[in-house]
Amino acid sequence: MANRILIVDDAAFMRMMIRDILSKNGYEVVGEAPDGAQAVEKYKELKPDLITMDITMPEMDGISALKEIKKLDGNAKVIMCSAMGQQAMVIDAIQAGAKDFIVKPFQADRVIEAIKKTLG
Repeated sequence: MANRILIVDDAAFMRMMIRDILSKNGYEVVGEAPDGAQAVEKYKELKPDLITMDITMPEMDGISALKEIKKLDGNAKVIMCSAMGQQAMVIDAIQAGAKDFIVKPFQADRVIEAIKKTLG
C-alpha cells in the first residue's frame, strides 16, 4: 500500500510542487492544508502516515501545529519544510518532535530521501 501523506503549506505552488514529487515517486497524497489549524483537523480526519509541514504559515504556524498533532498522536511522523535562514526554527521543530526537515526550494531527491528515512 502506498504511504499516505498530508501536505501542509500556505503557498498553493509549494503544495503543488511537493504533490508532484510525491506522486511521481509512488506516494499517495491524501490531503492538503494551507495552515496549521487545518493541518491538525486534517490529521484527525485522514490519519496520514506522514506530514510535510511548512514552518511559517498564517493562523497557526508549523511548530504549533506539530505540537498539537504530537499531543493527538505521539507517533506522528512530521517532516518540516523551511526556507533558508530558518535554522533556529528548524531546531525548535526537531525538539518539538519533527523527524526531519527539507529546505525550499525543494529538491526532489532530498524530499524523497527524507520521506524514506522517516517512514523507515
